[in-house]
Amino acid sequence: MEIRIYNDTEDREAVKDLWQRVFGYQDARNEPGFVIDLKLSRQDGLFFIARESQNLLGTIMAGYDGHRGWIYSLGVDPNSRLKGVGTALLRRAEQALSDLGCVKINLQIMDYNGRVQEFYRKNGYAAEPRISMGKEISHNIPSRDFQKEGK
Repeated sequence: MEIRIYNDTEDREAVKDLWQRVFGYQDARNEPGFVIDLKLSRQDGLFFIARESQNLLGTIMAGYDGHRGWIYSLGVDPNSRLKGVGTALLRRAEQALSDLGCVKINLQIMDYNGRVQEFYRKNGYAAEPRISMGKEISHNIPSRDFQKEGK
């Protein structure tokens, strides 16, 4: 297995397909092509993929604001789960954030997803007494319905 920085020319279609299968995105703000474009516009080198031969095994994105890091889009192909792919991707992102001087890494997961919670617990993460709040900025979200377009 090779873990490397995402390459748009080589990886885009496979990542879009994986994310749609793994995450089942239902709204335009999470449309895979849109998310990839936003991440690439940051040019931060914090988007990694795991491949074996020509097969995409998984992805992870990280973000860093100069103090805290964030983990996003850790997704592993269902046929590659429980083989260390997710942990290897997480370690790669954690190392990249550490190398930047990050002092704490955060992530968000759905409260009903016990399997994912257990994965992160096994990797040293713990639930914190926080309330996650969010606000959409609708004028920055694509208006097209990507589900109806077959993406």
